[in-house]
Amino acid sequence: MPAEAAQLVVTSPPYNIDKPYERGAALTLEGYVAAQDAVIAECVRVLRPGGSLCWQVGNHVRDEGIVPLDVLLWPCFARHAALTLRNRIVWHFEHGLHCRRRFSGRYEVILWFTKGDDYAFDLDPVRVPQKYPGKRAWKGKRVGEYTGHPLGKNPGDVWIFPNVKANHVEKTTHPCQFPVELVERFVLAVTKPGDLVVDPYLGVGTTACAAVLHGRRAAGADVVAEYLAIARRRLTLAARGELRTRPRTRAVPAPRPTSPLARRDETVPRRTHAPRRRVPTQGLRIAVDDDGGARDDRR
Repeated sequence: MPAEAAQLVVTSPPYNIDKPYERGAALTLEGYVAAQDAVIAECVRVLRPGGSLCWQVGNHVRDEGIVPLDVLLWPCFARHAALTLRNRIVWHFEHGLHCRRRFSGRYEVILWFTKGDDYAFDLDPVRVPQKYPGKRAWKGKRVGEYTGHPLGKNPGDVWIFPNVKANHVEKTTHPCQFPVELVERFVLAVTKPGDLVVDPYLGVGTTACAAVLHGRRAAGADVVAEYLAIARRRLTLAARGELRTRPRTRAVPAPRPTSPLARRDETVPRRTHAPRRRVPTQGLRIAVDDDGGARDDRR
């Protein structure tokens, strides 16, 4: 690939934890970092000035504990003077494997770098609904006016998207698939129609699908023929506008209290609340101010 060809590189590399696509190629941590270093260097080479590089990783898990891969790989990025870390984004999800000897992992991290300080970023396409859309200024020159942006608020650096599990509309045979909506946020914020989006660990083509769905070009690579075949099928559907994805504007569903899954086992004791504390009234006198407001005087 020619140098400075891509506007966005976004990927989720293997975590070196013996997943099916890693078997027979497990490396020491030193070997893993060296392999990642070589790929990162190539990604920096093909990234154009003003472009973005996004590396989504979790933890390397071993018997003696976990190793956060974003921390482990930080020196690989830091050696490239052109890169600047703009955000360390936390992707939070509510479901996954349950751990027995530590708290269950429910987040991963995305390192977002830009190549240079004059970089592309458009917040408006990825704004999310205001938490309090009717909030108004109560003092100052804007008193009485709405204080929120009419298009919504900045989504911040903690993103809550469901992970792709068995009942997810995008699920394929890939065991560690990330959702299209995660990539869409970057595609819409840092690229324009016609820009090239690259994924060096393409998998089943999620990054490429997110790019094609919004009129961007896509390129990527993988070593598993089965995944590439799925990626081609998904890209064909995306190009036709027929790919089923979870809408990025859909809120994360909350459990319904009336759902059968929400019914409590009556053999489990219910939590009881402490009795409501009574406020002593002796020595408390309620008075009314001149403007009609109530006040209290404690003696």
